[in-house]
Amino acid sequence: MDKSLSKIKLFEEQKVRYVWDEEAEKWWWSIIDVIGILTEQPDYNKIRNYWKWLKTKLKEEGSQVVSNTNQLKLIAPDGKMRLTDVADTEQVLRLIQSVPSKKAEPFKMWLAKVGSERIDETVS
Repeated sequence: MDKSLSKIKLFEEQKVRYVWDEEAEKWWWSIIDVIGILTEQPDYNKIRNYWKWLKTKLKEEGSQVVSNTNQLKLIAPDGKMRLTDVADTEQVLRLIQSVPSKKAEPFKMWLAKVGSERIDETVS
């Protein structure tokens, strides 16, 4: 996978970093970005701490979501490529179920729209 293809999409004016994996034909989304949107938390350290807590909780519950996440280099706010926890779309949908949020449904609809756009791109 060409990690230089790291990009940003916007959800309600919030950045969501991602990489399109051409070989596997799927996206890898920044978990920190997704959790920041769901929790409506702008503070990076608080988002990171929430993700750390959620990982522990999910592992204790026996969830496979955490063990199936990866790390890829994505563009960080400082402009550098940094290792970031990422999840594919299916894993993100499972994470959404674990985070109580009024943004859950709008975010799911946004993911569906992004997927539809990708299908349209490949058909054209």
